[in-house]
Amino acid sequence: MMSSKHKNLRQLILAAMFLTLALALPFLTGQIPQVGSALCPMHIPVLLCGFFCGPWYALAVGLVAPLLRFALFGMPPLMPTGIAMCFELATYGFVSGLLYKLLPGKKVFTYVTLIAAMLAGRIIWGIARVILAGLAQSEFAWTAFLSGAFVNAVPGIILHILLIPVLVIALKRYTETGSQAQ
Repeated sequence: MMSSKHKNLRQLILAAMFLTLALALPFLTGQIPQVGSALCPMHIPVLLCGFFCGPWYALAVGLVAPLLRFALFGMPPLMPTGIAMCFELATYGFVSGLLYKLLPGKKVFTYVTLIAAMLAGRIIWGIARVILAGLAQSEFAWTAFLSGAFVNAVPGIILHILLIPVLVIALKRYTETGSQAQ
């Protein structure tokens, strides 16, 4: 049995690893012409952080990742993209962590958690974009929301639905088997 102190340290280390992945993955997917950014590479580690570290660590990773990536590499552009992504990714992390904790541990609920987190994050992204557009005295139309949140993100949505549950289920099984062997 892991003590609370060790569990918190483990979660902190995992959160740092997921933050590092959120900073690094866009370099890999950026090499894929036409779909690199549509794969939404920063979303993957944040969603995984929710599953493995819980809602609060994942919220922090999601909130910080776009800001840190902008500070280090100048991408994504801070206004309005980076700021809206902060809210979107924080929502992804928080919702995936919370629902995974609350729902039964069956495989199907991994998918339910993922899809709910993705929908909530995209809605929050749209709300943030509307608010930021209002502050900049510009418009953010319904068609821009649908295009940005869903149409242009189809490759990323498909990748996330195919990849994340498989990783979560496999890594949970591995960690449970490893802890039982000790």
